[in-house]
Amino acid sequence: MQNTAISTGFDSRLAQACRQLELQTSEAQRDKLLRYVEQMQRWNRTYNLTAVRDCGQMLVQHVFDSLAVVQPIEAQAAARPLRVMDVGSGAGLPGVVLAILHDQWQVQCVDAVDKKMAFVRQMSGALNLPNLQASHARVEALPPSGCDIVISRAFASLLDFANLAGPHVGEQGALLAMKGKTPQDEIAALHAQGVWHVQRIETLHVPELDAQRCLVWMQRAMQA
Repeated sequence: MQNTAISTGFDSRLAQACRQLELQTSEAQRDKLLRYVEQMQRWNRTYNLTAVRDCGQMLVQHVFDSLAVVQPIEAQAAARPLRVMDVGSGAGLPGVVLAILHDQWQVQCVDAVDKKMAFVRQMSGALNLPNLQASHARVEALPPSGCDIVISRAFASLLDFANLAGPHVGEQGALLAMKGKTPQDEIAALHAQGVWHVQRIETLHVPELDAQRCLVWMQRAMQA
């Protein structure tokens, strides 16, 4: 059956977005991303995975937004395999996208809503992503994971994110928060606690999206 996302010309938009983000992607990877969008829209009719209903908006607000963090993480990884945890993953954002683009990364999506993790588990099988796992749990209830990267997308304040997910970051790892505008008040609250420190803030340019986006990198204060 023909992929409806491809039939509406999303393939060319996705390829252009990857070029703008300086991502080297294969046709097979882009096809998986489009199939992911198609399945997200299909499941969303029944399971309410996301408030975004339109397939084109899903492509931009979810997939392109997630793709924008790939190159910054690649630069930090220096071509080594990573263990990544996506906290408050929802429908698998950005975890599924990261797993598609880097099959050598081990990606674990975590969310307290079972139906959302059921969708991610389905995507792991349907898209042939053995490096993708889904955990239905509260992140603070899981045993420490020793991850290189723990990332969240609109999950919580920086301080709450650090308190809940920080134990899963390995000794030399980092917490990454995907945000809109630079969250100055959240940064002040985080630094006041003194356990985690903002290492840097990268501006993200999401193709076709007219909105501010940034990526906040955090390390334990003793590493900063």
